Amino acid sequence: MLNRIFFVCLSLSLYSAGSSLSCRWIMDHKFRQHSKNSLALLDTMANNSTNTTEDAEVEDTVAFPNLLYRQASKASAEDQLAFTVQILNETAALFEEDHSSASWEENTVEDFVNVVTRQADNLRSCIGSHSHKKKNTKLHMHFKRLSHHVLKKMGHSAEAWELIRKEIKTHLMRADQLVSSLLTTN
Repeated sequence: MLNRIFFVCLSLSLYSAGSSLSCRWIMDHKFRQHSKNSLALLDTMANNSTNTTEDAEVEDTVAFPNLLYRQASKASAEDQLAFTVQILNETAALFEEDHSSASWEENTVEDFVNVVTRQADNLRSCIGSHSHKKKNTKLHMHFKRLSHHVLKKMGHSAEAWELIRKEIKTHLMRADQLVSSLLTTN
């Protein structure tokens, strides 16, 4: 498996020679470091939260897309990276919405968005500029439903944001597993 990602990175680096990061960014475990940082920031938001949604869950119309993750895990290394970049971009966009009702410190949210955006940008360098694949429509619709069926329906309330925070934490943990699986050997 490690040979597979090395081959993909090597072949992609031929197409993206202008990129200083290439796939070395993953190989040097920078992705993992950024993942830990983003998860820690989400935990900080939970610690600063005054919400009482411990048992609340996202409604069924926005159920976590486990099937999409299973499909992505069986895809090529390049497609797995593209899927992960989309998760990170969708996450950043979601956290750009009005979160003034959440009891989170603005700096923490900004830091979170910056880390996730940097992570997506750096990971994108591993797939190269020749790979402008279409977005995964089902994944995009999942994030759109999070925005519409959770945030907007609940008035961007603190409770809605706590549900989103929990859902995003699950997404980021699964994305980390997806990328980490590319580095493990059979």
